[in-house]
Amino acid sequence: MQERGTDTKLRGPAVWALVLTGVASFMAALDNLVVTTALPAIREDLGGGLEDLEWTVNAYTLTFAVLLMFGAALGDRFGRRRLFIAGLAVFTGASAAAALSPGIEELIAARAVQGVGAAVMMPLTLTLLTAAVPAARRGMALGIYGAVTGLAVASGPLIGGSLTEHISWQWIFWLNVPIGLALIPLARLRLAESTAPGARLDIPGTLLISGGLFGIVYALVNANSDGWTSASVLTGLIVGTALVAAFVRHGFTHADPVLPMRLFRDRGFLGINMASLLMFLGMFGSIFLLSQFLQGVAGYSPTEAGLRMLPWTGMPMLVAPLAGILSDRIGGRPVVAAGLAFQALGLGWFAAILSADVSYAAQLPPLILSGIGMALYFAPAANVLMSTVRPADQGKASGTNNALREVGGALGVAVLASVFSAQGGYESPQAFTDGTVPALWIGAAAVAVAAALALLVPRKAKDAPTPVPAPAAAPAGAADKVPATG
Repeated sequence: MQERGTDTKLRGPAVWALVLTGVASFMAALDNLVVTTALPAIREDLGGGLEDLEWTVNAYTLTFAVLLMFGAALGDRFGRRRLFIAGLAVFTGASAAAALSPGIEELIAARAVQGVGAAVMMPLTLTLLTAAVPAARRGMALGIYGAVTGLAVASGPLIGGSLTEHISWQWIFWLNVPIGLALIPLARLRLAESTAPGARLDIPGTLLISGGLFGIVYALVNANSDGWTSASVLTGLIVGTALVAAFVRHGFTHADPVLPMRLFRDRGFLGINMASLLMFLGMFGSIFLLSQFLQGVAGYSPTEAGLRMLPWTGMPMLVAPLAGILSDRIGGRPVVAAGLAFQALGLGWFAAILSADVSYAAQLPPLILSGIGMALYFAPAANVLMSTVRPADQGKASGTNNALREVGGALGVAVLASVFSAQGGYESPQAFTDGTVPALWIGAAAVAVAAALALLVPRKAKDAPTPVPAPAAAPAGAADKVPATG
């Protein structure tokens, strides 16, 4: 009876935490791919070549990726709710700046600032939610959270296409502004503050990984235009790889690194993180190309292209909550592995049938299969991740996983676009198809490897205790307004 009473008492804060973190994560995840179906309109309005279009996507994903772990550390040290609100404010302001951009360079810069805000906000959503939900209900809550995040990533092309066609491409960014302004005061009133006592900031580690990943992605994006043997590309690859290697060494030797490499000694943590990186590599790069294929080759309008992807994008909403409950019963490994396998098969199916005159009926089965796979992956992945680390490491674990996902997304757009440029181009529908097919095969192979890596996760993930929020000092003359429970 006492346990039931405790669950009832925690229900109010848990629901508020799920709603607020879910909406915030939806916005941050949505902006990964919301621009994809708007790219032709942006190119027509602001100009720019393929590299500029890649940076319109990657300026966000890259800054998001390289600062995520630092954002999590900031929250651990200075207060997770406080930094969550700060990140939300930066993200909202940068969204308005992106909507007002007069040129492609200004848009890319605003997207980079958006990524900074998301990097602070996003990892703290998972930590705040985990702290507010009792262990017995964590699987369902994180399943819903995962479904919302997955739906945001997948529905980006639909939302972006609809707003671009019926209003203007600027509204893919204006959409964030009223939502962000509403979330800021609600987060202040309804989320409890928490910190990680003794948390330290690892500025050298952050600089190493930021420079390393930027160098590698820069080289991949510019390889086709500048040449693989050009000085700028070789410098980016060599220096970037060296900095990443130094970051890995730093994680072993530093007293309190932003990413403790000891976490990867747990095969579950290693498996789910490497699987996440490869999943996003294959998925992001494929959506980047397929959303343009539906417009440039199949001849659909932005809205029509988004609607025809609904069998893919709608599946997380239908399947992921059930997958979250299922993972509580049988463990996350079989659910995640099955989802990644389905996603790989779907992308491979696309690559096998794609042609300049392929019918939508032929595309429908791989769309459905990919959607089911995405849903099965997203739902239990968060719960599996948080169950592999101690409560004191959950902030770093959250930042690590989100960072590796974004790294995968940035690499996916860069790698698959590089293959596309080498094998085809925008000159004709056939040229676009010739470039897209080999790129999709690479995306499918990456996700297939992710499915194999997911088998490293233990059969039944052990539950990590619910972290107890540490008390934080309220500002002078104010008190933390956490809603009364009961």
